Amino acid sequence: MGASLRELRQRRKSVMATKKITRAMELIASSRIIKAQRAAGRAVPFTRELNRAVSAVATYSKLDHPLTRQPSEEPKRVAVFFITSDRGMNGAYSANAIKAADRTVRRMLDEGKEILRYVVGSKGVSHLKFRQLAIEAQWEGFSDSPTYSDACSIADRLVADFLKPTEAGGVDEIWAIYTRMESMLTQTPRIRRILPLEVVEGVHEVGASELMPLYEFEPNPETVLDLLLPLYVRSRIWFFLLQSAASQLASQQRAMKSATDNAQQLEERLTRKANQARQAEITQEISEIVGGAAALAEQN
Repeated sequence: MGASLRELRQRRKSVMATKKITRAMELIASSRIIKAQRAAGRAVPFTRELNRAVSAVATYSKLDHPLTRQPSEEPKRVAVFFITSDRGMNGAYSANAIKAADRTVRRMLDEGKEILRYVVGSKGVSHLKFRQLAIEAQWEGFSDSPTYSDACSIADRLVADFLKPTEAGGVDEIWAIYTRMESMLTQTPRIRRILPLEVVEGVHEVGASELMPLYEFEPNPETVLDLLLPLYVRSRIWFFLLQSAASQLASQQRAMKSATDNAQQLEERLTRKANQARQAEITQEISEIVGGAAALAEQN
């Protein structure tokens, strides 16, 4: 009985130490979520205005730019870029992103396309390496706290590969899979085509009593588009990274809260069992004392 009591106390001590760790990680993730949400919110106005600027140039200049030009034939080489985490203990965040990327890749393979994989986060890298799948480019170490320079390095690599001829190792399309933070409880993987460029937002919706806006581009539409489009791609990658970072932290906070609650319940069960074992030990000792006293009394 004594060995069982010692074992229960050791298990309870271990659970209490684990609960302290998960609680600390929950609080850290909660504080960092606010910063990540603010960063994502600050990026929205710039992205929106850049959308409108690119839409204006693309709509009213009618230029045939390499980043907006649709391939004359069915795309043969497609780049799939997806974002995962660098560390674990964040619930199903990375698993959901990987599943979305795998579904996208299977669909494109069924269409007869060749896939090139670009991945952010060590979880995605480990997933691909374990399955012996080729990785065209990888980035690690900043999944939960990305910077704009990280987005620039990724976007520049993707744009460079897109501008290459297909015969020289280039790609015809680039698709991105990221996780959008809908709320603290819901994070949804999203699939978006980055290149050739699809500008979703319109320039300006003209009402019945409004005049069509006039645009003049200085020095010329070609130069403006050459400057805006790489900047637009960088802003999209930056937005994807920020949304994924916020989603990762929210998933981690929820997972650590669940782990803390489970540790609390386990600690309470072990405490009850330890108390019961201790009570049984005391009862047995009392029984032995009473039995010994009765035996001595009979001898006398």
